[in-house]
Amino acid sequence: MRALSCLPLPVLYGLSGFLYVLAYYVVRHRHRVIREQLVKVFPQKSAAERRAIHKQFLRGFCDMAVELVQSVRMSAEQMRERVQVRNLEVARAYLDAGKTVMLVTSHLCNWEWLLQGMVLRLGYPIDAAYKPLHDAWGERLMLKVRSRFGARLVPAKELLADFLQRRGVVRALAINADQAPVSTERRHWTTFLGQETAFYVGAEQISRGARLPMIFLVMRRLRRGYYEVELEPLWDGIERLPPGEITERYARQCETGVYKAPADWLWSYRRWKLQKPLYGADPQSY
Repeated sequence: MRALSCLPLPVLYGLSGFLYVLAYYVVRHRHRVIREQLVKVFPQKSAAERRAIHKQFLRGFCDMAVELVQSVRMSAEQMRERVQVRNLEVARAYLDAGKTVMLVTSHLCNWEWLLQGMVLRLGYPIDAAYKPLHDAWGERLMLKVRSRFGARLVPAKELLADFLQRRGVVRALAINADQAPVSTERRHWTTFLGQETAFYVGAEQISRGARLPMIFLVMRRLRRGYYEVELEPLWDGIERLPPGEITERYARQCETGVYKAPADWLWSYRRWKLQKPLYGADPQSY
């Protein structure tokens, strides 16, 4: 990875094109998962239209892989140039007033660069929740890459305890929570992309418990290797809402992003692994 990161990004994009050919035509990376989920979400589209989204997704996914490699050595100036951030005042208004905020996002575009871009532009520390890797070498590498501009990585299961231990530090907590919660997690059920879908509720629980304003970060691809991030307020930390409503707002923002740029979402992840119980209440629902 270190050797590849020395290559200019245009050369790495050439490698990305080769990886795309392997992924779609040879290895057929997660082919059935991607195809089945596209059929579920876009039944009204033709097979050719879904195939086009499938191909565009894999091209973008391979681009993200080489962009991650490039970020091993990318300078702060280069990262700022490639990741623009709009509406920073939405978060800074709370932070400047001494209030920690909760930032939530989805697996849209290049979420690795999203973290780096926010760290460089927010002006306040960011503690980002992550799922530790099983491979020790991969874990060390990803922590090094993700934290090189100052992000502080915290295992997702330890985020609440870590926040309470450092409650006096004004900062942003960051969570990417659009994947399926495991069976031992409490969850919120809603209709997402036309499917009965379970969502993590950890972000809402922490925000409600500590009265942290929640802000959604939506990422858009401007062109190859250039992105824009916009901040959208979800909850001000004061408004009285029924349980699950904050997560519902988060789900709607995620859904809007997918419909606007379907090829930029992480289709290779099996999103609908959990099935909503047909009879009775889900004992772990939020």
